Amino acid sequence: MDYIVKLKLSDSNSLITEHKAVVGEKIITQKTNVQSVYLIKDGLAKCYLTEETGNDFIQEFFGAGEVFGEIELITNEFSFCTIEALVPTSYFRIPKKTFDNLIKEDPIFNTFLLELLASKIRYTALRHSYNQSHTIEEKLRSLLNELPDLFKKIAKNDIANYLGITVRSLNRVLPNLNTNSIPHLGSSSQ
Repeated sequence: MDYIVKLKLSDSNSLITEHKAVVGEKIITQKTNVQSVYLIKDGLAKCYLTEETGNDFIQEFFGAGEVFGEIELITNEFSFCTIEALVPTSYFRIPKKTFDNLIKEDPIFNTFLLELLASKIRYTALRHSYNQSHTIEEKLRSLLNELPDLFKKIAKNDIANYLGITVRSLNRVLPNLNTNSIPHLGSSSQ
């Protein structure tokens, strides 16, 4: 993020712009042509795929420093997910032409991009491995360690969706956790 801010500030004609998304605003919509790369400055967004059945599958939550849209620009494919703000979120937008130029002309940016893609692949592999070999309770504890204010920012339905379970299953696991760290425990809509 520091490098993107530096690029934005170093060029008065910079096409890198800063934007704000309100709660529920879709920054990218599934199956659309993506024309920019996005970098979250602050806030929280969910990345989800709506299946043919109409059910949503949350792949990830994105916070400060997270990047999305780069895969679609590199592969020239439509977006496979929707990115939606869960809280007021500010982000940088790097248009395709600028992104392409940075890849071709800026070795520092190129190195950051390669490291980003490698870390995404690694994280995805580790997450899938963890999800296959741990209980729902263990997965929820891990998620709470990463996001201590999880239940303040993310609805129970979204948490359950991310874990691949129903809200009912989530509610069954919650009493086994330290409920002091979980506000709104009694509400299934939270």
